[in-house]
Amino acid sequence: MAKRLLLVDDEPLILKGLKYALEQDGYETDEAHDGQEAIEKFEASAYDLVLLDVMLPGMSGMEVCQRMRELSDVPIIMLTAKGDDMDKILGLEYGADDYMTKPFNILEVKARIKAILRRSGRSAPQSTKDESTLISCNGLVVNTANRSVSVDGKEVNLTAKEFDLLNLFITNRGKVFSREALLDTIWKYDYMGDFRTVDVHIRRLREKIERNSSKPEFILTKWGVGYYFSA
Repeated sequence: MAKRLLLVDDEPLILKGLKYALEQDGYETDEAHDGQEAIEKFEASAYDLVLLDVMLPGMSGMEVCQRMRELSDVPIIMLTAKGDDMDKILGLEYGADDYMTKPFNILEVKARIKAILRRSGRSAPQSTKDESTLISCNGLVVNTANRSVSVDGKEVNLTAKEFDLLNLFITNRGKVFSREALLDTIWKYDYMGDFRTVDVHIRRLREKIERNSSKPEFILTKWGVGYYFSA
């Protein structure tokens, strides 16, 4: 079944180019020209990924991202002006999985979409639950087959990269990963971001899985080195 993408941008030429290029690759696309229209379409239909511009008339892309994240863990890629570091960081703060700067190369857009869909488990049917895929640690349960997570029996909704980080940590307990190593491993393509991207994702992950994010018991910090999962 073709993957459905929601493209949100107020520039008709950009939407036209994205729509044509992505549909050539077999994706189904919907368009939204402002934040309100994006939210309405997001609530009315099921999408596998959202490509969302930061600068929108009326409701900003940041607000749209936050609203969408409250409703779903569907992957979101933010489009931001070149060199706008604050937009990139804020996009991650509001729950985006990734960001790209304008002007962008359509081949890179396709590569990012493909990579995120693969990592989020949306590129193929989810596996059925199998006890061998469950990893449990002090109330934290990770199902690597259907990419679900629960803490003390309560389901936790993680974004694609948050799950990838947790899965990497919990399957390598005690191993310390530097920020550079995490960028290379989780953001597999040629990523030009900085270490703040990793820190933002780690903080968001802790807020979701730790009982007290200010005193984490699962994902710990090795000062001056990196992060690791408690052994």
